[in-house]
Amino acid sequence: MSRRIKTNPTLLGLIDELKRLSRENNAPIWRDIAKRLERPRRRWPEVNISRINRYSREDEIVVVPGKVLGCGEIDHPVTVAAFSFSSRAREKITEKGRAMDIRGLAEENPSGRGVKIIE
Repeated sequence: MSRRIKTNPTLLGLIDELKRLSRENNAPIWRDIAKRLERPRRRWPEVNISRINRYSREDEIVVVPGKVLGCGEIDHPVTVAAFSFSSRAREKITEKGRAMDIRGLAEENPSGRGVKIIE
C-alpha cells in the first residue's frame, strides 16, 4: 500500500507556518496542532458547538484541529480557531464570540498562551 501525501497547498503552508512559530517562540502547542493536521483527514475531529460550550469557559481561546459543526448552542463568549467551520457553526459562534482560522490565531498569539485544544 502506497503512502499518500497531502496536496492542499493551504494546509501544507499552515503546517509549515505552525512548525516555524513553534520553533521561534518555544511554543509546543503549535507543533502539536501541526502534527494533528498532518494526520489523515478521516482522523480529524469534527466538533459540535455543544462540546465547545461544555468544555470552555467565558473568554477562553479554543483550537479545533479539524472542523466545527453547528449542532448545539453556545451561551458564553469564546474565541474558536479551526481549520474549517460549517456555515451555521460560524454564525452561532460569531453571535457570542469570535470564529477565526488557525493561522490568524497563531499570528495573533504566537506564544500560544491560554489556548485549549478540543477534539
